[in-house]
This record gives sequence, C-alpha cells and structure tokens, in this order.
Amino acid sequence: MFGMIKRELALLLFIMIAWPLASQNIALKSNLIYDATATLNLGVEVKFAPKWTVDLSGNYNPFSFGDNKKWKHWMLQPELRYWFCDPFNRHFVGAHLMAGVFNVGNIKPPFGLLPSTKGYRYEGEMVGAGLVYGYHHVLSPRWSLEYALGLGWMHADYEKYDCPHCGDYINSGQKDFFGVTKAAVSLIYMID
Repeated sequence: MFGMIKRELALLLFIMIAWPLASQNIALKSNLIYDATATLNLGVEVKFAPKWTVDLSGNYNPFSFGDNKKWKHWMLQPELRYWFCDPFNRHFVGAHLMAGVFNVGNIKPPFGLLPSTKGYRYEGEMVGAGLVYGYHHVLSPRWSLEYALGLGWMHADYEKYDCPHCGDYINSGQKDFFGVTKAAVSLIYMID
C-alpha cells in the first residue's frame, strides 16, 4: 500500500514540475506551527487554472531532545485547492493526501495520533487523506499569511520498542485516526 502511495505522490510532484509555468503565480511558504515544533518545512503552491492551485509541502524533523524525547519524521502533503475568489486571495477549500515516516519516543503525540510514548518508542510509516478549509490574507504584493485546517483519516503501521533510545522490540501494530490532519499558519512569499 505504501509503495503505491509513494508512486502517486511522485507522479503528482512530476506533474507540478512539468506543468507550464508561464504567466502563473507561484507561492513559497513555511508553516509557522511546524517551525514552532522544530520541524523544517517548505511548501510551494502553483496556480494552474483560473480558480485552482496545487500545493505541495514537505516536512522534516531530524532532532532528538533532552530526556530521550524525539519527534523525528518526514512527510509529504500534496493538496488540490479550489478558490472562491481568485487564487491566493481569501477563502479556499481543498483535498490533500499525506505520506511519511516517523520515529517518536518519550512524548505525548498531538491529537491522539499514537498512544502516549512515555517509556516507549514507535517507528513506522503513515498515509492519509483529508479535506481542508483555509483563508489567505494578503499583507503586501509579495507577502501573505494563510490559515488552514484539515480534517480526515490517517493510517499508521508501527513497531513498538521498550525505552525511547535503545530498547528491545515489543510488538507491531496499526492505528487509524480520524480528526485533524492539517493545521497551518503559513508565511508566504509570492513569485510571479
């Protein structure tokens, strides 16, 4: 299942890059919520029709913290958006996919994504899909803020280990989650 999702994400990325970019708007963005969690992230959004854009964000957190706490992960999240006004202006709705890998230990993941990891480490892969609503607030001709909230489904296959750092394998499992799949307050730079 994960191989098929990865191929579809790669195809979507190829379409985004190969699509003719003449006279189109492009937005570069960083999600400030991810920045606050030490997650490196970068997004690009491209207008491809009068009311449609496609957005691709990538997130990466390679860090371990004190007390054997870790929230290591990477994730790709492509999203198709429909704008009620013009692209990159005011309200939009969309649908997104997501796929990634995680290594989490000795923390309480948000939104109930995994059980509490206090004293344990979880390592695995995730996929999901959801719907999103957002608002794009223009600050100047080049700078904007965007607020987005997505709800949907996420599936994780994981292996559980004793102690967050070096423990023995305990078991494997799966977790399905229905709830928040995207939360973003993004700083955006527009390229014409």
